[in-house]
Amino acid sequence: MEEEVVRRRRWLTQDEFLDLLGATNLIPGPNSTELAIHIGHRQAGWPGLLVAGASFILPAVLIVLAFAWAYVRYGSLPQVAGVLYGVKPVIIVIVLQALWSLGRAAIKTKWLALVGVGGIALTLVGVHELLILFGAGVIVIAGRLVARQIISGHKSLAVFSVMLLQASPVVATSFGLWPLFLFFLKVGSVLYGSGYVLLAFIRADLVERWHWLTETQLLDAIAVGQVTPGPVFTTATFIGYVLGGTRGALLATLGIFLPAFVFVAASGPIVPRIRRSPMAGAFLDGVNVAALALMAVVTYQLGRAALIDLPTIILAIVSGIVLFRFRLNSAWLILGGAIVGLLLGYSQTQLR
Repeated sequence: MEEEVVRRRRWLTQDEFLDLLGATNLIPGPNSTELAIHIGHRQAGWPGLLVAGASFILPAVLIVLAFAWAYVRYGSLPQVAGVLYGVKPVIIVIVLQALWSLGRAAIKTKWLALVGVGGIALTLVGVHELLILFGAGVIVIAGRLVARQIISGHKSLAVFSVMLLQASPVVATSFGLWPLFLFFLKVGSVLYGSGYVLLAFIRADLVERWHWLTETQLLDAIAVGQVTPGPVFTTATFIGYVLGGTRGALLATLGIFLPAFVFVAASGPIVPRIRRSPMAGAFLDGVNVAALALMAVVTYQLGRAALIDLPTIILAIVSGIVLFRFRLNSAWLILGGAIVGLLLGYSQTQLR
């Protein structure tokens, strides 16, 4: 976007672009999509907001829909199973690389590192993701205030502890299009940080609590989200189609992307003032490290489902070396994993 909007088309100056980039980090939702919406709004007002957002999202949604249709219709064929068998270990490595890169930027102090470790522990014992995200933001604010000797941190921490203890687990519910829409609307409204944090929410609710998806289906959805262009949030389109056909895909897509339009429209005029607030910055620091904690736990859990035998473990190790050492584009890694999976599937078929 910087190359196109600033250097080639000269729609914005470098400073204006950086201002919009910073604004996307202050609101929940997919950052790349929100940046496109901000640019459209800056260029052409309300029509620009809608056109830019829709144009950025629509191509990816259509491509993912095509993949979802093929997955539902042909997903049991050996060739497709072979592709996914090879792609899943690579996906785990790609998420780990994203986790490492984001962690180096987000964990700025020992206090933030401690909050992140606490987030991992709370996730493992089953505390709800929203409490972890927002609680971490509150705790970091409290820590900043304590450091400035404005308030005593003990009371704030005690209140948060009571909130965690009172958190009740979500009961299983039967599938429906309306609950599906509300789930993705909730995620789009509260999710900070990388789009990969979406995986933690999906696994916690759709796999663990409601049992709408299996671990394998979630890994397949992640794989499709990676091999297709566009925002990672189009994973919701794939899941919606698998669960509820075309209507499910459209509702899931609308639910997860709608908050981005609302937040950009609402936050645009007040972003400069929010960015100057030390407390807003502290809250975002806490939310970001908590998001990384959720990512770490879900990556571990999905890794156990993806690394099922020696070939997948070797594929993950080789992918990790190539990705971390040589910085190869992840699209090529995914293609390589798919080819290896196909070859292994073909070999097993010949052996039979």
